[in-house]
Amino acid sequence: MSAAKSPHRYDATAPITAAPFKGAKYGWVFAAIWLFYLSDNVSALWRQQSEWARYLGLVAVAGFAVVYLFMISLTRRMRYGVTPPGFGRRAGLGLAAMLVLFGAQIPGAGSHALTCLVYIAAYGMATLPLPAGITLAVLLCSVAETLPGAVPGWTDNGYGLAVLLGSLATWGIRLAAERQYRLGAAQQEIADLAVQNERARIASDLHDILGHSLTVVTVKAELAQRLLDVDLDRARKELADLEALARDALSDVRSTAMGVRGISLPGEIAAAREALAAANVEADLPGAADEVPSRNRELFAWTIREAVTNIVRHSKATHAQVKLGAGSVEIIDDGVGGGVVTADGQGLTGLRRRAEALGARLTVGCRENEPGFRVRVEVPS
Repeated sequence: MSAAKSPHRYDATAPITAAPFKGAKYGWVFAAIWLFYLSDNVSALWRQQSEWARYLGLVAVAGFAVVYLFMISLTRRMRYGVTPPGFGRRAGLGLAAMLVLFGAQIPGAGSHALTCLVYIAAYGMATLPLPAGITLAVLLCSVAETLPGAVPGWTDNGYGLAVLLGSLATWGIRLAAERQYRLGAAQQEIADLAVQNERARIASDLHDILGHSLTVVTVKAELAQRLLDVDLDRARKELADLEALARDALSDVRSTAMGVRGISLPGEIAAAREALAAANVEADLPGAADEVPSRNRELFAWTIREAVTNIVRHSKATHAQVKLGAGSVEIIDDGVGGGVVTADGQGLTGLRRRAEALGARLTVGCRENEPGFRVRVEVPS
């Protein structure tokens, strides 16, 4: 896979700072519904006898609601591991503003002002880095539990529990959204890998197809050129074969590009006989492939194609033999061996990949005690 990062890929090293409202165009509307609980603050402030405390508190409640909804609207532009430039600073300023507005409600609303801590804790848990969000929630929960008992006249209406439950709920939503994003990122990466694997498969198939076809075309072209002065009819036949080969190669390329190309074992045996004959290599080939199970035929066909292509290209052999069985295929020649073939070129790499996909074993190397080269594929029974 390319080293460049996909725009959809999740970066595990980046801090998770996404809010549960991410991507919701009208998320602030749903957040506004929860502001209903500030009605207790408004009722307490409306009953306040001190006018300055009453009006200061009412203005603070309105300002708190506006700041809260504005900060919620900013979370729409957040992504997992990626935040807009300057968002962290704006989130910190928003939390600070909400804390100040919470403090401004205390003289008039008393303990009812503690309702604001639920909103502050939930927003901090949603937008801050997780350690900072947890720390803020713990501090606010402690404040909500401590102040009602420490300040005369204040009553404990379960504000500490409300802060705790609100923080846990927001944390749960955040984790669920995070997992959902990671799942989407993983699915996108799997799709990208599938596309790349398919491209690699098509490239390998095209290499094998064109490598074999163009090798035979080259050999026949050289043969036809030599025959022009000695046997015109034979030269014409070779040129006609060249045209047929070129058409077949073009058809194979088109079929491979569309993903519908197949390869047959009898067809590859016949093609091997023609290619070896054109290269003046005496061939000992099986007459039939009936004993080979259908699950092994495609792999054996690719093996014969690749091995015969290498014989024609590199071996300088005079004799080649294909041994075909139900669970194995072996191609040997009496050529020079080594050279490009022993370097395990692209064709043999693709063949090895196909063999491993079926649990088969590919053996490639020089023959023991004899000149030449051997390619063998064996499928376990």
